[in-house]
Amino acid sequence: MTASRLGACLLLLASALPAQAQRATLADRVSALEKQAAGQVQGSSQANIELLNRTTQMQDEIRALRAEVETLQNELEQARQRNREQYIDLESRVSALESGGVAVKPSAATPAAATVPAVAPKPASAPGGEESAAYQAAYARLIKQGDAAGAIGGFQSFLQAYPDSALAPNAWYWLGESYYISKEYGLALKSFGILGERFGDSGKAPDAKLKAAYCLIELKQLEQGRKALEQVIVLYPQHPVAEMARSRLRGLSLGQ
Repeated sequence: MTASRLGACLLLLASALPAQAQRATLADRVSALEKQAAGQVQGSSQANIELLNRTTQMQDEIRALRAEVETLQNELEQARQRNREQYIDLESRVSALESGGVAVKPSAATPAAATVPAVAPKPASAPGGEESAAYQAAYARLIKQGDAAGAIGGFQSFLQAYPDSALAPNAWYWLGESYYISKEYGLALKSFGILGERFGDSGKAPDAKLKAAYCLIELKQLEQGRKALEQVIVLYPQHPVAEMARSRLRGLSLGQ
């Protein structure tokens, strides 16, 4: 082989080597990209599986919490029902004790009356069967059935039929409560006021005084409401209504 031919061969070989090296580099890059893409797909699939598992777990937890809430709601309603029944029973016993020969003043002719005729007080007779049944029916409608409107009619009828009953103070109080629940604050205030005027020595008088203050606050007569609460504290310092009045005063001071 001549020197010229040998040189030409070497020249061709030298030019071919970079091309082969370039093709090898490209192949390596393609292979690396394919592996990376496969890894990403696998990672994405794994992430989707984990997300699905977490979602399923959360759904199970939500269903369990809903079941627990329903159970607690049922238990709460049963407890409320028991409390209502116990309260009615206790109120019946207290009413029976209060009616045992306690002298009270007669009430107004009708619950809606703005003024009460000046009638000399006379002893009240112990409630008879029909009288007690009428009172208990109205009371049960309010406390047990939650029917404030029905209770209003029941207590009105009771007070019209038995204005001199030993249960009249209680009837006036629960009539006021029925109006209060119905957001008839003006009528509630009047009922509590009649109780305080005619039955100031009744066991319901402190509660009526407190609720009258609440009515004033609901009627946006805040200054009068404050004074009424302060009067409750002065008149009944050892009674539970005094602490309730203090608590409401603190709430008013905080803008509640």
